[in-house]
Amino acid sequence: MKTYVVGGAVRDALLGLPVQDRDYVVVGATPEQMVAKGFKPVGKDFPVFLHPHTNEEYALARTERKTAAGYKGFVFHTDPTVSLEQDLVRRDLTINAIARDEQGVLIDPYHGRADLEKGLFRHVSSAFEEDPVRILRIARFAARFSVAPHAFTVAPETMELMKSMVAAGEVDALVPERVWQEISRGLMEQKPSRMFEVLRECGALARLMPELNALWGVPQPAKFHPEIDTGAHIMLVVDYAAQQNYSLSIRFAALLHDLGKAVTDSNLWPRHHGHEALGVDLVKKLCERLRVPVDCRELAVMTTRDHGNVGRSREMRAATLQDMLERNDAFRKPQRFLDMLKAAECDCFGRSGLDDIQFPQVGFLTSVLNAALAVNAGAVAQPYLGQPQKIAEVVRVARINAIRPLLNIQHDGD
Repeated sequence: MKTYVVGGAVRDALLGLPVQDRDYVVVGATPEQMVAKGFKPVGKDFPVFLHPHTNEEYALARTERKTAAGYKGFVFHTDPTVSLEQDLVRRDLTINAIARDEQGVLIDPYHGRADLEKGLFRHVSSAFEEDPVRILRIARFAARFSVAPHAFTVAPETMELMKSMVAAGEVDALVPERVWQEISRGLMEQKPSRMFEVLRECGALARLMPELNALWGVPQPAKFHPEIDTGAHIMLVVDYAAQQNYSLSIRFAALLHDLGKAVTDSNLWPRHHGHEALGVDLVKKLCERLRVPVDCRELAVMTTRDHGNVGRSREMRAATLQDMLERNDAFRKPQRFLDMLKAAECDCFGRSGLDDIQFPQVGFLTSVLNAALAVNAGAVAQPYLGQPQKIAEVVRVARINAIRPLLNIQHDGD
C-alpha cells in the first residue's frame, strides 16, 4: 500500500503558492484495509476515506468508464491492481496529474511540470471530453491563474477539444447547480473576465449564459465608453469589482447589469434608452435557470433596474430619491442598497481610457440614505395610529423633508 499527494496541492507547491487542501491517492489497498487502519468511509460514488486524525481525504486509485451523457454518467472501478498512472490519466489537466510520494519524489508521467513552466492548461488524455464540468473548471482556472508570473492560457488542442464538446451538446447536460457553483467560484478569482473569455471562445457561454454572450458586438457611445463594445465593458466592470475585493453578490450584479443593451432597438444603437427596464426580465430568467441564490439574484435585479438612476441621482428631486430608496427596500435592508451603489460604481469605473473619472453619487446617495434612516418613523406615525394610509403618507413626507437639505448642499457645491 502506497500513498501519494496529488492534484492541486502538488501543483500549487510547485508554483510557490500556498497549499490550502491536500488530496491523497492510495494505491494497492482495499476498502477493508483502509477501515482497519481507522479511516472513515465517506465516498458515495467511489471509495473515499477520511484520515482518523487529520480528516484529510484519501481516495483509492480508480479507473472510470463513461456510460451516459453529462458529468454523472460514469462507472468507477477500484481494486489493489489499479496503478497510480491509471488513476492520473483520468484527471483533467496535466498540471493536476502530478503526484508526490511519501519521500517527496514527484511522479509526473504526463509532463505536467513542463506545462507549468509554459503556463499551459493542457488535457491529459481523450478522457477529458467525457466530463463537461472540465470546461467550467478550465475557465475558472483561467480566472485564477491570470496574472504574471502565473498567467496561463489554454493549449490550442485543448481549446479545440472543448469546442467539439460544446458542439456535441455535452455542456447542455450540466445541471444548473453545478454551473452556478463553478461560475460563482470563478467570479471570486482575481480576474473573472478570463473565465468568461474562455467560455466564450469555446462556445460554452452562448449555451450557458446566452443573455450575457449577446453583449459582445453591441456598441456603446464612445464618449462614455472608449472600449465601445458592451461585452468588453462588462469584463472591465467585473474585473474592477474583483480588484475592490467585493462580495460575490456585488460581482454578480456588476456582471449582469447591462443585459438589456442587447435587446434595445438596434436601429438606435449605440444609444440604449430603456435598457435598464428591459434587462430586468433577462436577469430574472438567467437567475431562475441557473438557480442563483436569493441574495445574488435580488441585488442583480436591483442593480439592473436602478444603476442608471444611481448615475442620475444628483439631478433628482427629494421625492424621487425617497421613492428610489423605498423601491429598493433600503429602509429595511440598507446594506443591500449600499451594495447596489458599489455595483453601480463598478459600472462607472469599468471603462478604458477615462483616468479622470469620478463617481460622487456613492457618497451622495449614502448621505441621502442616512438622512432618511434618521427619521423616527414611529414617532412620526404616532398621531395617526389606525390609519395606515395616512401613516405611509406622513412618514414619506418626513423622509422627503430630511433629504431635501442635502440637495441644497449638493447644488451649492456645484
